[in-house]
Amino acid sequence: MSSQIIPSPSGQSPFIQSHSASLRLWHWLTFLFISGSIITVLLNSALLSPRDNVKLVQEQLQKKGVTVTEEQAFAVSHEYEEKVWDVHKLLGYGLAILFLARIVIEFTQTNDEKVRSRIKKAIELKKNADNKAEYTHYLRVRLSYAIFFLLLFCMVLTGLGMAFGRNFGFTREFRGVLHNLHEIAQYLIYIFIVVHLAGVIIAENRGIKGIVSGMINGNKLKN
Repeated sequence: MSSQIIPSPSGQSPFIQSHSASLRLWHWLTFLFISGSIITVLLNSALLSPRDNVKLVQEQLQKKGVTVTEEQAFAVSHEYEEKVWDVHKLLGYGLAILFLARIVIEFTQTNDEKVRSRIKKAIELKKNADNKAEYTHYLRVRLSYAIFFLLLFCMVLTGLGMAFGRNFGFTREFRGVLHNLHEIAQYLIYIFIVVHLAGVIIAENRGIKGIVSGMINGNKLKN
């Protein structure tokens, strides 16, 4: 199915678009995997930090008549943190597969569905449309999606480098650089998602209906 800007003689918003089934599936799977990634980060940051749980482990074991050192308690609490990071890694592998799938989708979709074509179309509409403010905003949104893909690429690449760096002989210092870049890309993506969701909610409440439903039913054009 073509994924083009729906022609709007009545002035319908350019944000109301049709979307192919493959793109919709990719969108929601990516949302789920990134949401899962956010949850694992929040769990480890807020609840399962080993240093924060050392005393809790000691106290709980002491109630059972077992006394352990701080080092032993740290090892126990660290194990729980590692289990959550293992889930985080699996979600990361899933995102890597989804990123590759998005590249395949980009090359196999019709020309109107491609990111480059949509950006080019947005530039043309901005020049010729009566409502230049709305089309300028639309163009910025299109460009922000391109930035999102770059951030996703950075997050996937650095994540894989961290996961398999030892196998390729990466030094500890270089893995540390990858870790820092991974965190930066990761948090920028989280910010993008929050802004994206807020923008969709605001748009839907300001009369631009069909953005969410378009990612569910595709906003199929009627002949």
